[in-house]
Amino acid sequence: MTWNEWTSLPAGFLDAPAGEIVRYSPEPVLFHLPGRKQQPLFVSVLLHGNEDTGWRALQMVLKKYRSRELPRRLSVFVGNVAAAAAGVRRLDNQVDYNRVWPGTPLTGTPEAIIMAHVVRRMQLLKPFAFIDIHNNTGVNPYYACVTEVNAHNLYLARLFSRIVVYFRSPVGTAAGAMASICPAITVECGKAGISAGDEHAAELIEAALHLDHFPETDHTTHDVEVYHTVATVKVPAEVSLAFGDKSAGVSFPTHFEEWNFRELAAGLQFAETAMATMPLDVTDENGADTAKDIFMRSDNALLLRRALMPAMITLNETVIRQDCLCYLMEKYNSRTPDP
Repeated sequence: MTWNEWTSLPAGFLDAPAGEIVRYSPEPVLFHLPGRKQQPLFVSVLLHGNEDTGWRALQMVLKKYRSRELPRRLSVFVGNVAAAAAGVRRLDNQVDYNRVWPGTPLTGTPEAIIMAHVVRRMQLLKPFAFIDIHNNTGVNPYYACVTEVNAHNLYLARLFSRIVVYFRSPVGTAAGAMASICPAITVECGKAGISAGDEHAAELIEAALHLDHFPETDHTTHDVEVYHTVATVKVPAEVSLAFGDKSAGVSFPTHFEEWNFRELAAGLQFAETAMATMPLDVTDENGADTAKDIFMRSDNALLLRRALMPAMITLNETVIRQDCLCYLMEKYNSRTPDP
């Protein structure tokens, strides 16, 4: 497995839909465009092949600057072009392209080697900021994610949304790898294929290109809502799942997706199961089993022990199996130092 690096673009490349990028580069590609300010903005897109808002947002921005200079140099990493051609998150024989960046336990895989090269290359270019653009499969608001809560990350995140998620797990993400080099965020732009999400992402890219510097004084913390991911919930491969069908190993409400970014009260029935054992894998930021801290049983009902807020709930079983069922969050106190 290889990757390409370009300082000029093939004719027609910027007009190609995400599914046709593979015609120009069958491997991931890192390309660089000149701009007025020398420190580049670094943007990654299509780390998940069916999340193409980032690519369309870039096309919108770059078409505006076809005949004039960009406000700042721009470096772009286009990730899983093979999955984009197939219209899926990742191919069955692939690892997740947003779990193999430096810090990953998957060190040594071809994808991890490529991402390590990309990070080293960008480190030499001293990027001004990094933005990784994604879509959700389920219904979620626009929100940004950070792996470190600091003034510069929050300032960059606020250009996109007042809602910010602070996470330390999963590891091996692009934002996590870049956070030690420059301000770094991941943005979640709602479902793919919706023009409003494309436009919102394009506005973020253009705002970051025009940004001259990050203020030294933090004026942002009172203007954002920061939530801390405390648990990742997965359905084990051997457990069947359904929505509203009690015959499955674990059954969730038919309106399950509507719980995204809504605080759920302690005691709320999260799921139903007839299994004698816990039907879910629930882990904290360190990968430790935290199911007993999050859930309690009442007959066949699985209840929340404390008030929590879910994110990234989806009804798409393929995505649930490839990634997770959801993340559970609590409000984060910005005055509390990072663990």
